[in-house]
Order: sequence, then structure tokens, then C-alpha cells
Amino acid sequence: MQKIIASNPATAPDRAFNTAEIKLLVLDIDGTIAGLSNEIREPVKRAILAAESRGVKVAVATGRMYQSALRFHSEIGSTLPLICYQGAWIQDPATQKRLRHLSLSKQTALQLLDYFEEVHSQSILSIHFYIDDKLYVPEITAATRVYAQRSGIEPNLIKDLRRDIPGEPTKVLALCENPEVLDGLLSSMRQRYRPAELYLTRSVATFFEATHPLASKGDGVKYLAEELLGLQPAQVMAIGDNFNDVEMISYAGVGVAMGNAPDGVKIGADWVAPDVEEDGVAAAIEQFVLGAS
Repeated sequence: MQKIIASNPATAPDRAFNTAEIKLLVLDIDGTIAGLSNEIREPVKRAILAAESRGVKVAVATGRMYQSALRFHSEIGSTLPLICYQGAWIQDPATQKRLRHLSLSKQTALQLLDYFEEVHSQSILSIHFYIDDKLYVPEITAATRVYAQRSGIEPNLIKDLRRDIPGEPTKVLALCENPEVLDGLLSSMRQRYRPAELYLTRSVATFFEATHPLASKGDGVKYLAEELLGLQPAQVMAIGDNFNDVEMISYAGVGVAMGNAPDGVKIGADWVAPDVEEDGVAAAIEQFVLGAS
């Protein structure tokens, strides 16, 4: 079996990887397999299909809603369950069976809402609650419209979320055009909540996300690999581009960060691929899967 030495300028020293052992490839969507066009480019599709033809199973792990992620799952020909909402929701599209759902309590969700409204006005933050794979908002802002168009979903307007919240949210999202506002929000929320109480992350610079404390892509990939497929971390390759991908990049035997990822994500990766607009996923698959004998 061939070994490749992967050099990542953000980390040291070099590591040796037995790439022939890779049996599971896990891919993020936004910023990883889908760039500005919100579509998967042909070189990336071809590389994914080539990996599958060699017996490597391919899965999607995303912060997106299940219904929003389905078309990407289908487009890459995945036959595995779909990991959504940062790992809080895992469902098999073939059987429609939901294998995992970790939700926030109404009390916690409303505490978050109180804090958002206490510190930031609605003109700054757009608040999204995700319940039963539907999006609920107290106001349809310009940011909500852009988000809904890219996600391919229709938001449901509920003026008074405190009074009329229809269930326990899978995820709470705050959008803001000013990343510095979310930097401050994340810092203050991490002082209020321990990791055992709430999982807090940023999936893009303008998104602040909160989910159940046991929900992360790393834990979702571990569940898929070890409990469903009987694999070990060394047999897993994961590719992502942002802070919500850090846990799965760390878990995988081969963890790849995209060239467009923040430095804080790259530093924990084994290898840094080219930018999403330069088909970085195709380059990573060629390096670690197709280049292996």
C-alpha cells in the first residue's frame, strides 16, 4: 500500500498517511463542494464519482437543513445517511428513517432569543429557528431572503416566537452582515454557556449557530463511521472550510481544510486544498484517494 507524505504549511511536522485505507469520504457543502454558484462543479463531481468507483463511500455533513441538503446528497450519488444541522439531525434519504435528532429545549431557545433582543436590535440580527426541518422567523429581513433563496426553502413568519414557538428547535441561527458583531456575540455566549450546555459555532463569517451540546459534525461523522459502518478514524477523510468543520477534520484520519478556510481552521488540518472556486475537493481526492494504489 502506498503512503503519501502530506505537507501542510500551517502545521508541523509532516505526517505519513496510508491513503489506501480510506473507506469513507465526508464532505461539507458550502465553501467546500459548492462555491458562489451554489452548485457542484463538474471536476468535483467527477472526482467524487471516481472515489466511489474505487469503493470509497461518500457522505455529506452540513449545517444546512435536511431539505436544503438533499439535492447535494443526490447529486454526488451518496447512499449513506445525511448529516445535517451540524450533526444534530441524521436521516437516511433512502428509507426516510431519522437516525438521530438532538434538539434544544424551548427554554434554552427562548433564552437565546431574549439575549439576542437584549443586546442587538432586530435591524442588526436576523433570527432563525429551525423546527421539524422548517424555518421560523419573527421577521423576514433582507438577510433572510438571501438565505432562503440560496437554501431553496420558504421561511415561516411567526411574529411572536415566545408565545407561538411550535416545538423544540434543532438549531438557532443569528445572521449579521457585520462579522465583528458575531465575534462579540460568540465570545459573550461562550462565557454564559459551557460546552456541555450548548454547542456554539460559526459556519460562515456572518452566521452564529447554536445547537444541542452533543451535536457537532465530528460526533455525527463518528456515529456514521463507527456505529453504522464499523470503521476507524484512520479510514475516514473529511473536507471542510469553516469552524463548524473543525471537529470532523480533527476526528478524521485525513482532515482537509479548503484554501478558502480561515487560518484557525487550516491550523488543525492535515492538508490544505486549493480554494473551492479552484476545485479544491477534486485536488484533495486526487491526492489522498485516486493517487493511492
